[in-house]
Amino acid sequence: MLIINTGGTFNKRYDPITGELFVPSDNSAVEAVMAVLAEEVQVDGILYKDSLEMDDADRTVLCETIRRCTEDSVIVVHGTDTMELSAEAVAGMNLKKTVIFTGAMVPFSIDPLEATANLAMAIGFAIRSCSGVYIVMQGVCGQYNHVRKNRVLGKFEYV
Repeated sequence: MLIINTGGTFNKRYDPITGELFVPSDNSAVEAVMAVLAEEVQVDGILYKDSLEMDDADRTVLCETIRRCTEDSVIVVHGTDTMELSAEAVAGMNLKKTVIFTGAMVPFSIDPLEATANLAMAIGFAIRSCSGVYIVMQGVCGQYNHVRKNRVLGKFEYV
């Protein structure tokens, strides 16, 4: 299994100088979660962006990273706002891999509970799933085209 970290809210930290949240160019949030889980998994960081800043070129980088990796199961830590666009791009490759997208609505650095639960759930779901592309967020686990972020309610749901 491989975890690909693309950034997103999961990774955001507060900058006390600017007073803003930013996506750091490191994997410390994901690595902190993995340090308390029994599963040993390699973490590769790419992009380090808020998903609203991601474009088609970034999705191509993500797709090529997944295509080239040797692992059959991949978890992508991704921002929640455009997660479904990246999942659709990966699904379009028709790989014989299990690819799970997850993230967090609240940064790990502010409240680690949701981020930890989502990543732990994604790992368990990846272990038990068949090849395909899935989204695992807030207790909702399903094929990428059946799980969406409800922007009105601020949570993920089946569609």
